[in-house]
Amino acid sequence: MSRIFSSLLIFALALYATAPDALFAASEGGHTESIEIDLQNKSVLQRGAKYFVNYCQGCHAATYMRYSRLAEDLEIVPKLMGQNLIFGEQEIGDTMNSAMSEQDGAAWFGNAPPDLTLIARSHGVDALYSYLKNFYLDPSRPLGVNNLMVPDVAMPHVLGALQGWQKPVYEKSKDANGERVISHLELVKPGILTPAEYDQMVRELVTFLAYVGEPALMSRARIGTWVILFLCVLLVLSYLLKKEYWKDVH
Repeated sequence: MSRIFSSLLIFALALYATAPDALFAASEGGHTESIEIDLQNKSVLQRGAKYFVNYCQGCHAATYMRYSRLAEDLEIVPKLMGQNLIFGEQEIGDTMNSAMSEQDGAAWFGNAPPDLTLIARSHGVDALYSYLKNFYLDPSRPLGVNNLMVPDVAMPHVLGALQGWQKPVYEKSKDANGERVISHLELVKPGILTPAEYDQMVRELVTFLAYVGEPALMSRARIGTWVILFLCVLLVLSYLLKKEYWKDVH
């Protein structure tokens, strides 16, 4: 019996330790930067919610998240929620829908802007963070911008006024197809925010998207700690019980 519980405990500890890394594993790429996020920091999540509502929700929805759940988890007073994060005719019990319809999005951008509820779970926070930092000017594109992470991107750089505008700097050599290779991006027109301030803003926005993808993750990590402690206590009790049962067996 003790061996069984020991095996279960080892499995639980391994699962608990590796779950966050597996969940937020980012896609590989030469321009991907790694970040750490803190889903327990309510201030960061509140600011991330503000950025999402003001800069993303005009085109992108988060239809699996309700404003009421957001207010409860992020400790936002419902009145303040209604004044600052809910616009139009939406109510606090509604889901976070976008003002743009899929038909309009497809007509204006070629593809309907995706729902962002699960974007952090499907792509990883590293990829999202890097994507929002790697827009650059490209006159050949319909919207005048491109992205190192997603070549020929259809999305405009909605955060361009905050970040500023970057241009590509090319390597001297070319790739196998004879195309010029971008080595890095260079800021040619500063934005409202400094590079450090913009990085922080993007980190907070990505943290919010990670929360939206799995709100229960905030409490599950805390509950998981108590579960592990319970299993440890159960293991000790089971071992003592086993010794009691088998003390007279030779």
